[in-house]
Amino acid sequence: MTLKISFKWLTAVSFIFATSIATAQNTLVAIKTDLGAFVIELQPKAAPVTVKNFLAYVDSKFYDGTIFHRVVPGFVVQGGGMTFDFTEKETLEPIINESINGLKNDYQSVAMARQQDPNSATAQFYVNLKNNSGLNATDSKPGYTVFGKIIWGM
Repeated sequence: MTLKISFKWLTAVSFIFATSIATAQNTLVAIKTDLGAFVIELQPKAAPVTVKNFLAYVDSKFYDGTIFHRVVPGFVVQGGGMTFDFTEKETLEPIINESINGLKNDYQSVAMARQQDPNSATAQFYVNLKNNSGLNATDSKPGYTVFGKIIWGM
């Protein structure tokens, strides 16, 4: 199953269209999909590099026309890097892993997808559909960087 997404910046993804809006505390990003919309509250104090990276993709409209290409019921929904025909888009350079930031891969949290290398996240992100503690950092392994949470429209 694929889902087109749209992102827009707001003060506060079938096609991804995102809009962000800066609030007094955090930034909100509204994501419009062909199945409805939702809003993510970003956490720049906990994950400054990751939030800056995500917003760079939003601002450049990189996510427009991308899909949620990985849907695992009861686990995660992942998108932000492929078009409707499963062509992977060219991304910016990878960013550092900020998974030891106090944020957890809990239900409704939003985190960066990455390869085996902890410092390989670029544009793809996922939404946790349940508490996924196995994706969190431990003393012996890096985790997946959580940088926001869905606050409306889950």
